[in-house]
Amino acid sequence: MQEKVKAVWVILFLLLLSFWLVKAGRNFVFGLDLAGGSALTYSIDTGKLPAGTNVDDSVNALRDVIERRVNLFGVREPTVTTEYSRLAKEWRLVVELPGVTDLKQAEKLIGETPVLEFRAEDKTKPASTSTAISVDNFVSTGLTGTYLQKSNLVFDPTTNNPMVELVFNDAGAKLFAQITKDNIGKQVAIFLDGSAISAPTVQQEITQGTAVISGRFSVTEAKLLVGRLNSGALPVPITLAGTTVVPPSLGSVAINAGVKSSLIGFLLVVIFMIIWYRLPGVVASVALISYSSIMLSLFKLIPVTLTSAGLAGFIISVGLAVDANVLTFERTKEELRGGKNLKDAIVSGFDRAWTSIRDSHIAAIIVSVILFWFGTSIVKGFAFTFFLGAVVSLISAQLITKVFLQAVAPSKMSSFVKFLFGSGFSKN
Repeated sequence: MQEKVKAVWVILFLLLLSFWLVKAGRNFVFGLDLAGGSALTYSIDTGKLPAGTNVDDSVNALRDVIERRVNLFGVREPTVTTEYSRLAKEWRLVVELPGVTDLKQAEKLIGETPVLEFRAEDKTKPASTSTAISVDNFVSTGLTGTYLQKSNLVFDPTTNNPMVELVFNDAGAKLFAQITKDNIGKQVAIFLDGSAISAPTVQQEITQGTAVISGRFSVTEAKLLVGRLNSGALPVPITLAGTTVVPPSLGSVAINAGVKSSLIGFLLVVIFMIIWYRLPGVVASVALISYSSIMLSLFKLIPVTLTSAGLAGFIISVGLAVDANVLTFERTKEELRGGKNLKDAIVSGFDRAWTSIRDSHIAAIIVSVILFWFGTSIVKGFAFTFFLGAVVSLISAQLITKVFLQAVAPSKMSSFVKFLFGSGFSKN
């Protein structure tokens, strides 16, 4: 009776889990190879770092800066990773942008650093009669983007036009105060990448450490500029080494092919288990469906970015779960042949199989951890889903298959029960 109560609780949990999965829909996070998009690979020139600089810290800082820039795209689940190529003997930066196919826009945003500088009127030259603002009629004040603490999107209280507010650090605030004090009644132009975007006339000394760029921006352009300014300069030089574009249609084909092959493989495994192991095979099939539901739920909750390699890791972990059931059923049959009743044979079978199941799963977990630790981004996708599958399989072998098998096992032995718990093409 106790086994049947446990089985009811497990069934209720799995039904709720399945209901949540169906209600949530297919909103899984797919990687570049499945969703389509672009990937950019950069070579990181660590040789230009100053002597004594910690390379790992610089590479991690680079990744953080690039992540901030990539977030300006509004891409769902972009991936920015760094890895060391032992073959090329260099660090590499890999940026994956699912759904983004405009490589030129991606290259510009990721690789370019905006050069922001303030220039004052050149007192040694006559005033220009041209309406265009030229760099040659202004002199550098020494105030550049390196003194920038942050920038914000603000709106003109009179016209409601978007503007970019610049907030300087302490050193920059002092320098800006001195510049405005020395140039009252004169223009101080703001140049971005060599082009003048604003040239206000200074009315008074500004001591608050803030300035405003009031060009003719759209809200989108102002947000983009704010993001570029906030991302800062790249701590390590990078060079574009290669690009890859995966059309969305190709990603859709890969998803459909993966789902189809997974369903066919799963169905063949279920048929084999039922034919060969009969009633325990049916229980194992239900346990495998439960195992798959748990894995899919974890993919959504973590969330796991699913790639072709990741799906391969998941499918292989299903094989690991099947292997655990096979070991258990074979040990149970041995106990039945030894003369034990069915209930005791099931308990002994699980106990005897547990050490083999435990050892094989721990070995799989160790291998997956090693692959994740030393592998590239593709290998890490495989390693993580395989690790997750091994852990879930280890738990489900005891909490699902055992509970279900004990719940359906009759208390009295008969020739029909022997047939149900037999295997192969024999009669018992």
